[in-house]
Amino acid sequence: MKKRTIDYILFICLLFFALSTTAQDVYQPKWESLEKYQTPDWYRDAKFGIFIHWGVYSVPAYGSEWYPREMYRKGSDIYNHHVATYGPQNKFGYKDFIPMFKAEKFNADTWAQLFKKAGAKYVVPVAEHHDGFAMYNTSLSKWNAYNMGPKRDIIGELATAIKSNGMIFGLSSHRIEHWFFLNPGRSFDSDINDPAYSDFYGPAREESETPSPEFMNDWLLRCTELVNKYQPQLFWFDWWIEQPAMDPYRKSFAAYYYNQALQWNKGVVLNYKNKAYPEKAAVLDIERGKQEGISKLPWQTDDAVGFKSWGYIDGEKYKSPQYVIDELTDIVSKNGNLLLNIGPRSDGTIPEEQQALLLAIGHWLDINGEAIYGTRPWKIYGEGPTENVGGSFIDDKVKPFTPQDIRFTTKGKDLYAITLVTPQPGQSITVKSLGTKTANSKVTDVVLVGSNEKLSWSQTADGLIIKAAKNYPSDIAVAFKISIE
Repeated sequence: MKKRTIDYILFICLLFFALSTTAQDVYQPKWESLEKYQTPDWYRDAKFGIFIHWGVYSVPAYGSEWYPREMYRKGSDIYNHHVATYGPQNKFGYKDFIPMFKAEKFNADTWAQLFKKAGAKYVVPVAEHHDGFAMYNTSLSKWNAYNMGPKRDIIGELATAIKSNGMIFGLSSHRIEHWFFLNPGRSFDSDINDPAYSDFYGPAREESETPSPEFMNDWLLRCTELVNKYQPQLFWFDWWIEQPAMDPYRKSFAAYYYNQALQWNKGVVLNYKNKAYPEKAAVLDIERGKQEGISKLPWQTDDAVGFKSWGYIDGEKYKSPQYVIDELTDIVSKNGNLLLNIGPRSDGTIPEEQQALLLAIGHWLDINGEAIYGTRPWKIYGEGPTENVGGSFIDDKVKPFTPQDIRFTTKGKDLYAITLVTPQPGQSITVKSLGTKTANSKVTDVVLVGSNEKLSWSQTADGLIIKAAKNYPSDIAVAFKISIE
């Protein structure tokens, strides 16, 4: 298809987008217009959401959710596992897992009830991962969960269940990486090279190659279709949309999404990584990491319950409730949100270890949620002896915290001090940042959140000293509500 034809198609799409908006709409596909965006209060108040990586890759349940790529990479562990387990890739390719992906035990309402008990305020299932298999009823590809495998509109069912259970529904698209994701299969005799499956396996080009206009137009159409069908209030993008050629497409989608939100009269969030969008035009997401200090703008960490994979695999190493709650508290103190990912089995069940972790988080939030939900950062994020770690992909580098590691949040005139570890019996807590030598604030009251026990405390030159409580309401981390004037 000639470039002029492609440009004409893009023009028609953008014209349609413009005609579908109302006079009140303010967003144009220009950075200066998109930078007028304001993060909605629901997102700033929510603090905690659930991410869901579920797809065909949950069938082999080996290695990671990148199984579809690595099974075609000669010499890799997943390649060797695949050949030994299923046979050569020209006889059993990734497409052959689709009939095995039945989701026979999937119940969207059961999932939603679990997420609500976990304390999540929004839920973000993957609508399409790098493998190119859509988890929704799309008109743009026959390779989707409505036509094949489960033969159900997974995203549609989740959208209904999440909303009916009082949470915000979002979704993610990883479609752009499909441009190159399956290219290892080009180098040998595999079904990637079979023309009969080219509409599924995609271009399978080199990562260094600029995506074609046809592919980028398809990306834009798929994204707008998701917006129109499911009205997500959060749309999450992975890293590769930052390609320079994607610049007009990124702008066009953001303008369309924000203008649709105005018509819905709902605040929406567009998550991006790295520098795909200007920082004021959308909300930054940091993978398996976090900020070192307080960010002026809201941001988000996407992290997983396991250290190895985003999708379900056998032999996953799971994180503890202590780890996740400390991470959540640290992130919230820095003006961020935590989007915690789970990976269901191919039959639609959520592994027991993952359920137990979610319920433990929910139990802690039932007690201490007032120090998390609806809060804003204080003048400093915290104090303590443990070295702070920032950046991406550092979840396996985080050092264990101590009771002396404290994070601060605020709500109105109240200050919350959260110890990242519950103090030992008889162990007092000193909040050094509230010492009269350095702080201009006078403490008038200290309350142990989740408890009726009256605390003994004193404000000295060196800090606010809170004597040990007889009983702490949580054995993971505790929050103190501090009144100051």
